[in-house]
Amino acid sequence: MSNFNGFSDELFTFFRDLEKNNNRNWFQENKIRYDEFLVKPAKAFVEAIAPFFNNLDPQIRTAPKFNQTLMRINHDMRFHKGNPYRTYFLIHFGKFKLDSEFYVYFDSSSVQTGLFINNSTKGKNYFKRNALQFRKEIENVFTEYKLNNNYSLFKLEKEPVLLKTHINIQKHLDLLLNEKMILIQKVKPPTKIKLHSASFLPATMKIFHNLFPLYCFAVSPEPLKKIKHFEDYSWEIL
Repeated sequence: MSNFNGFSDELFTFFRDLEKNNNRNWFQENKIRYDEFLVKPAKAFVEAIAPFFNNLDPQIRTAPKFNQTLMRINHDMRFHKGNPYRTYFLIHFGKFKLDSEFYVYFDSSSVQTGLFINNSTKGKNYFKRNALQFRKEIENVFTEYKLNNNYSLFKLEKEPVLLKTHINIQKHLDLLLNEKMILIQKVKPPTKIKLHSASFLPATMKIFHNLFPLYCFAVSPEPLKKIKHFEDYSWEIL
């Protein structure tokens, strides 16, 4: 059983301090804060949400480990020039590297929860191909699961770039398809989210639940079949 009880607001203070002191000496002196306010609750969160994802799709990785569901905060300096540490923390749930995936992202001023879609047509990335065939069905998913006007649309480059504050798929599907990597997410400041209680878990599960039918178009060559299975058993998932 997981002992997840939420995240502390102190994680935002940690990131603000890291932005001012992005060096190895400061980080080593403050590593206990990183472990206490980010790593420990993040692992508990992953353990707590694992049964939810196992019911949705057993192939989604749910081990509370770095390089699987947790992104390391340190840059690999062999390939990175600049500050040694990321000033954000990412929890993500996918099947393989650069797979479309669900995520929770923390930085110094916000919590971002949503779905990353790899819009490539290579390998097991199906969204663009499915969108050409199932445009009406995608529009129906946005309507039925109340995604229209409740999520923001970003393109992902070196940094996320806001495209639409309120995505409406009837208007913006073509805009979405023009980008290689996209984020569909809710962005909330710390004052607008119950971060420091166990209720953060069901609130996040609800967001992922509503985004899952859209995810099906990104990861399956038979998205309608996958959505039907989800809808037949969705009462068991939440």
